[in-house]
Amino acid sequence: MAAEVPDGSAGANAGGANAGAGEVRVAFDEAALARWMAAHVAGFAGPLDVAQFNGGQSNPTYRLSTPGARYVLRRKPPGPLLKGAHDVLREARVLTALGPTPVPVPPVLGVCEDDGVIGSAFYVMAMVDGRIFWDARFPDVPQGERAAYYDAMNATIAALHAVDPAAVGLGDFGRPGNFFERQIGRWTKQYLEDELAGRNADMDALVAWLPAHIPPGDESRVTHGDFRCDNMIFHPTEPRVVAVLDWELSTLGNPLSDFAYHATMYRMPPDIVAGLGGADPVPLGLPTEADYIAAYCHRTGRAGIPDWDFYIAFNFFRLAAIFHGIKGRVLRGTANSAHARERAEAFPRLAALAREAMEACA
Repeated sequence: MAAEVPDGSAGANAGGANAGAGEVRVAFDEAALARWMAAHVAGFAGPLDVAQFNGGQSNPTYRLSTPGARYVLRRKPPGPLLKGAHDVLREARVLTALGPTPVPVPPVLGVCEDDGVIGSAFYVMAMVDGRIFWDARFPDVPQGERAAYYDAMNATIAALHAVDPAAVGLGDFGRPGNFFERQIGRWTKQYLEDELAGRNADMDALVAWLPAHIPPGDESRVTHGDFRCDNMIFHPTEPRVVAVLDWELSTLGNPLSDFAYHATMYRMPPDIVAGLGGADPVPLGLPTEADYIAAYCHRTGRAGIPDWDFYIAFNFFRLAAIFHGIKGRVLRGTANSAHARERAEAFPRLAALAREAMEACA
């Protein structure tokens, strides 16, 4: 799959910019969509009102309202796309497969592969009511209740990693085996080939160190790829995840890598991606990183996670490589995102965090 910066990732201050829906910025034939939904979505009855969510920059996402129901539409952007990028049909497939499992996902109600309806492939899912938290500190939740929200996230990612891919029809959802070799090779190649974006001493050290320190074992599970608090809908009043969103980066991968990416929130600067920025979680009413790892291990039947800092180093390296690519696009004048320059400037900070985790392994 082509690398994408996760939808709406602009750190702890993203909520105001990404929350809600309004003017349709990427327009399409709404009458054609209504005709398609009448034929393919059970119980649909117009008239149809369309608004575009402010988040969902990678794949345009819309709120569809009728007198009796509300839906969400995810589509590929119109026009030429990189191979494998913006694969909303892949999202629809994993959501459909996980529907019967304990993993909370929105029900998929219809999938359209015909570009002729609205200009690109799309799928329609039920709209799930609840709350999205854009700040990993959960400041809108009373301090004494915040740990329960972290525990809900922990339980949800553990439930995902308990799913047998073959049992839900996802045995061919990715390439099993040699996950870290392939990923490190991929991101190393992208980093080294973008000469305009320049070299970085921390990245150079990681390029040399990571391939030689891959932990033993080769687990393969369905991984989300961008499991963060702002990619989940929580129950309107309870500390419970009712839907996990944004499966664009999902694949078959190493579950420990997926969990470690999620746990980088403990070290992630909040202005880059939703995180705690190294703050002491205890005064915030949150579990420590060690306690959070222990809860995941308990749920997944592990005695612990040896080489933990390798997994953290790899995930910061991967994200740094993505931001390095954005830096190259900014310098070439081909970056489309409004946040591209901010992400380019954040690249060396991510590389430094990756190296810090690498050196903790020594």
